[in-house]
Amino acid sequence: MRRDIDIGGTKTAVAAVAPNGAVLAQRSAPSGRGPAEVTQEAARLARETVAAAGVPADAVGACMPGMVDPHSGVVRHAVNLDVDELDLAAGLAWELHLPVSVDNDVKAAALGAALHVGNGGTGGTLAYLNLGTGLAAAVVRDARVLRGPDGAVGEIGHLPVGSGIRCQCGQLGCLETLASGSAVARVWRPAPGQRADPLAAAAAGDADASRAADMLADGVAQALQLLAISVGPDRVVLGGGVAKAQGLAEAVRAAIARRAASSDFVASLRLDTRFEVLPAELPVASLGASLLPTR
Repeated sequence: MRRDIDIGGTKTAVAAVAPNGAVLAQRSAPSGRGPAEVTQEAARLARETVAAAGVPADAVGACMPGMVDPHSGVVRHAVNLDVDELDLAAGLAWELHLPVSVDNDVKAAALGAALHVGNGGTGGTLAYLNLGTGLAAAVVRDARVLRGPDGAVGEIGHLPVGSGIRCQCGQLGCLETLASGSAVARVWRPAPGQRADPLAAAAAGDADASRAADMLADGVAQALQLLAISVGPDRVVLGGGVAKAQGLAEAVRAAIARRAASSDFVASLRLDTRFEVLPAELPVASLGASLLPTR
């Protein structure tokens, strides 16, 4: 049995997965902050999950945001978790007494997404766009994740696009300041007991939510255009907590149409036909993390 640990910018989720892919038990809780808390909270949930499954684990796959070196197991610049540098593989191995494989959470999710859409073992190029606390993408080409020499391939959230908003990375105007959960929270906050969905609130007449929804949809349209002209994916799949917003695909297609109306170049990219939103219940990061000990 494997333990699959998905450390997100807001929540850490752990699944105990059988060799046939069946999920035996799951646990989740808010992510820790800083290197020590991130590691300790993930390890605590992993121990609870194995206890609930009733079967000992023989390997661990873990993923988290930031620039992750899968060979050394070191994570750098996970700004949404207050982590400058963390040896995640060594920390979890010490806590759990098992071999640990690690990767960036979005890269792991891209592997899971590739399996879901059917090109996990075939040719072609798929881009996974993760809309969570932050914004990032990953590219799977011929069943392999593209990384580059520093592992930064896909970190499009930190490309300045002129929004004028200071990003957590220190730059001004990053794409993440338009298309992410933190961007939405800057413009609109749900009322107590209200679902954190700006598109649903906008449809109900909330003016601030409407501004947040328009910003989000246009930011995602920009991200899709950036991916199309930089890596040429056959398909882009959207996932992450923000991707669960009601009617997101329709809102993004409307934003694409507005851009295409004034640009034959944008229209020629056919962005509206090249993306899909993953099912909300599909745990692509955990699915991808489950592959790490065997890849």
